[in-house]
Amino acid sequence: MENYDTVVGALAGLRSRGYILDFNLAFDKIICSQSEVCLNPAEFEITETYRFEGETNPSDEDVVYAVESIDGGHKGVITSAFGMYADNIHSDMIRKLSFHRV
Repeated sequence: MENYDTVVGALAGLRSRGYILDFNLAFDKIICSQSEVCLNPAEFEITETYRFEGETNPSDEDVVYAVESIDGGHKGVITSAFGMYADNIHSDMIRKLSFHRV
């Protein structure tokens, strides 16, 4: 796994390795508005996770997830999945975002 100093660096590095879709959380699934891809927790794996703390406030956490569909056909990223979204996502999605393969 790579090391990145910034969120922008992580996103650029992942994009250069084929993680080109921008996924968003939608309660019990992830969706990509660019390609209309929609994946339930059983349909994707989190392959890499990068956590960043804010310079002025360590509790300002930003998270970048590298996501790949089980069939390998779709690769993308989710950013800042916790924080303000934590109350609006299904418990299966929270579990999925808490663990990833190494």
